[in-house]
Amino acid sequence: MGGYDYVIVGAGSAGCVLAARLSEDPEARVAVVEAGGPDNAEEILVPAALARQFKGEFDWDLDSEPEPGLGGRRAYLPRGRTLGGSSSMNAMIYVRGHPADYDAWAADGASGWSHADVLPYFLRAEDNERGAGDHHGVGGPLTVSDGRSNHPLASAFLDAAEQAGYRRNADFNGDTQEGMGRYQLTQRGGLRCSAAVAYLHPAMERPNLTVLPWTRALRVRCEGGRANAVEVTRYGEVEVLTAEREVILAAGAYESPKLLMLSGIGPADQLRDLDIDVLADLPVGEGLQDHCMAPLNWRTDTESLMAAASNPDSVTLLESEGRGPLTSNIAEAGGFAHSRPGLPAPDLQFHMTPTLYHQEGLGATVDHGFAIGPCVLAPTSRGRVTLRSSIPGAAPRVLHNYLATEEDRAALVSGVRIALDIAGREAMAAVTTGPFDLPESDSQTDILGWAAARAMTLYHPTSTCGIGSVVDPDLRVRGIAGLRVADASVFPSVPRGNTNAPTIMAGEKAADLIRG
Repeated sequence: MGGYDYVIVGAGSAGCVLAARLSEDPEARVAVVEAGGPDNAEEILVPAALARQFKGEFDWDLDSEPEPGLGGRRAYLPRGRTLGGSSSMNAMIYVRGHPADYDAWAADGASGWSHADVLPYFLRAEDNERGAGDHHGVGGPLTVSDGRSNHPLASAFLDAAEQAGYRRNADFNGDTQEGMGRYQLTQRGGLRCSAAVAYLHPAMERPNLTVLPWTRALRVRCEGGRANAVEVTRYGEVEVLTAEREVILAAGAYESPKLLMLSGIGPADQLRDLDIDVLADLPVGEGLQDHCMAPLNWRTDTESLMAAASNPDSVTLLESEGRGPLTSNIAEAGGFAHSRPGLPAPDLQFHMTPTLYHQEGLGATVDHGFAIGPCVLAPTSRGRVTLRSSIPGAAPRVLHNYLATEEDRAALVSGVRIALDIAGREAMAAVTTGPFDLPESDSQTDILGWAAARAMTLYHPTSTCGIGSVVDPDLRVRGIAGLRVADASVFPSVPRGNTNAPTIMAGEKAADLIRG
């Protein structure tokens, strides 16, 4: 195939941003490689259908290694495999994280990544229907809107949270993160506004942008200490895409480190064991973090979300007015809290679903029900991504080390107790008919035993190619010229919140770094 100036691997949240921003220069020849296909399926576009993607053609469908903190259980790890990546599969929650997250990155050496540094990129990306202000932008590619489902069970949760003493928060990206409220969403007219919808599709009209779906990257080719091409397989044929300026990996926290290691960039001993020539000895794959969630489920006599979504009237509402149950992002409400006094920022996040959410999101909605999922927001546990073999098609080994530290276990126990407290308040008790899946009691032993069998990913893996260890603050891979990583894998630690907005921010900032 022809040569390019930039070859981007991965058309996910950051990759779509990079493809759009770099191709704004008509003289720059840009290619973006995506292992999956188009993103025009109903289960992608219709928000409430998101779980229909699990273990299907749009899912990488990974499993962790046996997790010691989960009793040796393997965790299911869905990741988007289509244009838009996981922004085409996620719950569309627009949360940036806490300012302290970014200030801690900068204090630890990630210069240029403080909250003051990154806020302009959040604002540049955003088109918030509430209008512009100190905390929000308008006119950007990414539409951010209030939810258009507003299920009554979510309202009952918020009333109960107030009864339990938690403040109502209308904007988790505003003056304070703490409190409970409804999440703002990356939706446009009640439909999903993924990074592909926001950035990639408009840019695909440009003659200097080449989008290559169904194309899997095999490795980065380097010569004389410089990355100059990406070897790919496309429709059964191996091809080489040359990059005169840069190769940019934006394949996510599992695939970007895997590609680096397959290319000879990673822990030298591990690579030599697989007969991979070592180009740069770096701690690629180390430092993995994620948010671990344990959803509690109750039965209700109120019609739950998925039952309402199956009503033909819901289709009419979606098509005619862009609202109703089919616009739901499932996790409609939630918020942030402290597990104990004295913490500088929240260390717990909650997601409330007005439908059952169990068995890692794969369980059937066999009853009317709801779930409250506390998650460990600022984990101290760290895991790793390693190669399973030198065969590019082999899935990586992923070990999160969920709940591996006493601090993380204590935080989760506190989060479960908060969820039980909220569910027991008058507003929720009035619509609850009984337990569906709960711990035997609120004792630490019962909670941790129950969580070992139920805890799951909150779909936020980060930090496997971290700034300061694998890449420098300009996202250049140490020791290899012409190669950057620009996705959630570069985060020094997982932000306090859902990671899609921070990943899009990283794509925006990376584009400026690349363009100088």
